[in-house]
Amino acid sequence: MRLALFQPDIPQNLGAAVRLAACLGVPLDVIGPCAFPLSDKKLRRAALDYGPEAVLALHDSWAAFLQAPERKAGRLLLFTTRGAQAHHACDYAPGDTLLFGRESAGVPEEVHAAADLTLIIPITAGTRSLNLVTAAAIALGEALRRTGGFPPLSP
Repeated sequence: MRLALFQPDIPQNLGAAVRLAACLGVPLDVIGPCAFPLSDKKLRRAALDYGPEAVLALHDSWAAFLQAPERKAGRLLLFTTRGAQAHHACDYAPGDTLLFGRESAGVPEEVHAAADLTLIIPITAGTRSLNLVTAAAIALGEALRRTGGFPPLSP
């Protein structure tokens, strides 16, 4: 299981995603370009001291991400407001990559076209969207639960 962020806009969200990935033992792919320098102090503050625990792969572009060796295995599951299926009805597999778009613009059509499956997290009528990392945590939690992929309990 992998988590991937497409061209993140907000450093605090990327920092929180680094922390989420480190705590759940899931590699994180960051597909650039980001809207901020990766040395941003807001990113470091949000990630706290979890950076060394995270398995982080930085990709300069969408094309570089698609060519990366770790991208060869498993399906690409895009979480989008245009999803074809509810996230909780998906049959997840351990090799899946859960992909989330930019906070401001989602992903372009070429990314939609490359996805093996598009998923949506149902929210109540009249609300627009979840925070990026909140959505990632919901999706990753469900995917890990379904595949038995949560880390073992600490003694």
